[in-house]
Amino acid sequence: MERQKSSSKKGHKDEIFADCSFTSLGLHSTLCDQLKERLGFEVPTRVQAQTIPVVLSGRHVLVSAATGTGKTIAYLAPIVHHLQKRDPRIERSDGTFALVLVPTRELCLQVYEILQKLLHRFHWIVPGYIMGGENRSKEKARLRKGISILVATPGRLLDHLKNTSSFVRMNLRWIVFDEADRILELGFGKEIEEILNIIGSRQNGSIGEKPGALGDAGFQRQNLLLSATLNEKVNHLANISLEDPVLIGLDEKNLQLDPSPQKVGYSGSDIEEELKFPGKREMSVTSNYNLPSQLVQRYVKVPCGSRLAVLLSILKHLFEREASHKIVVFFSTCDAVDFHYTLISEFLWSPCSQDTEVKSKFLRCKTFRLHGNMKQEDRRMTFQSFKTEKSALLVSTDVSARGLDFPKVKCIIQYDSPGEATEYVHRVGRTARLDERGEGLLFLQPAEMDYLQDLEKHGVGLAEYPILKVLDSFPLYGQMLHVKNFVSLDLHPWVLALQKGLELFISAEARIHMLAKSAYCSWVRAYAAHRGELKRIFMVKKLHLGHVAKSFALKEQPSLVGQSFQKQAKKRKRDQRLKGLSKKRKVSRKT
Repeated sequence: MERQKSSSKKGHKDEIFADCSFTSLGLHSTLCDQLKERLGFEVPTRVQAQTIPVVLSGRHVLVSAATGTGKTIAYLAPIVHHLQKRDPRIERSDGTFALVLVPTRELCLQVYEILQKLLHRFHWIVPGYIMGGENRSKEKARLRKGISILVATPGRLLDHLKNTSSFVRMNLRWIVFDEADRILELGFGKEIEEILNIIGSRQNGSIGEKPGALGDAGFQRQNLLLSATLNEKVNHLANISLEDPVLIGLDEKNLQLDPSPQKVGYSGSDIEEELKFPGKREMSVTSNYNLPSQLVQRYVKVPCGSRLAVLLSILKHLFEREASHKIVVFFSTCDAVDFHYTLISEFLWSPCSQDTEVKSKFLRCKTFRLHGNMKQEDRRMTFQSFKTEKSALLVSTDVSARGLDFPKVKCIIQYDSPGEATEYVHRVGRTARLDERGEGLLFLQPAEMDYLQDLEKHGVGLAEYPILKVLDSFPLYGQMLHVKNFVSLDLHPWVLALQKGLELFISAEARIHMLAKSAYCSWVRAYAAHRGELKRIFMVKKLHLGHVAKSFALKEQPSLVGQSFQKQAKKRKRDQRLKGLSKKRKVSRKT
């Protein structure tokens, strides 16, 4: 849910809009009431104040702004304003007027929820969504009835555009690309091209449906592109979808306009490499990290084998420091999420006694998990539940990194470094939203410290986290630690004791032990998959695999873990193959 603090608490950057109101921007008074009553927006944020008048004017727009600044309202409010004032009123049979493309299912649901709140008093404007994982037949039925503003993921939208003849889109006026860079990074480049061709919104003369007519003179197709980071893929999408756009939130030194055509690389697409746009300006961008000023960014340097113990210690410290605390921890793989979720939920240990009878849960916070391999209903429940909790922990892959607004998240921990350096901004963007304070913590191994220099190139500076003070604050066996001199972090008494407790716990729990093995194998594969300049920083050859196994609290040698995992995978495939042959034999006997 998008939300906003009162103007008296707003930061300096938004103070110039203290006298500005949504009404003064040109929005209908009833819509302004909805923004205040249902979404908590007293006055517009900077990006809203800059974007709403431009969208109302009908111009194409390219918006680059820090994550968590209210970009969703910046494009939805003007669209609702235009639709509610049409005379005669729009009807469901008129089909879809506005299309919002988003990268993930969770963001799809979030935008749909915001739409429902905006449209509370405009019941004749029908919101809807279509996305992977949902029942396609039910989506088809909803499209047949008519959806005025449709939120969609690219793959499912393309499916309906090709195969659902009852999908009425002759009145389509607005196309919005929300989190455009993530849409392209997820490999939807080819799908976006096909969508633009089918609905006739490409700017290079592709043949498709004729854009424009809504039955009103002067109503022309309007495309909006929004992104927290800019790169060449976004640049390319802007060039093929936007016509003479208004640029919002772009620093002139990071954006150059070139009247001559240029060659733009676009992975995941089969379009021509040479693009020609007669009389059109080309935009060339260099990636820029837009981060809120109230975000405190730090890193913690941890030897590989001590990562798990340090992570749990930091989480324990944060939750005990403040009763109401929401934290998101990012991992690189689904297996790693499953393992850490189960471990955190069940790990029993006592630092005060070796007696097994007095052990208790190490972390007593409510814990959720979210990743792409979960069932759609489970993902939906996690998304909704974590939003409403006052104090909770979410362990997740990058499926949570883009656009999602989880209220009151105080801290983002990047336990595994992002696959792309630009992904850093999106992960930490889940906190410090709309002028609220937040913390970001990045885990790095000693061999990965060059990653800080890579972030500094984009103006992102991180301070060191006081991990030793945190570790010293925990009592061990009933006594406070007073450790002043020791060789390294991994020899700290608290870390050693906690690591031993973790290894004993996992070795005694067969189910969690199996999850640890799977997580270890997938983590090594993900680490080896770093690309480009990051490959020289995150070098799999530099890893001590014994220490990696230790970071999953495994006692076995990595080779044995890998062999065991491979043996079980082969056995599972063999069993499935034999089961399939058995079914075929039964069928042949019946026939």
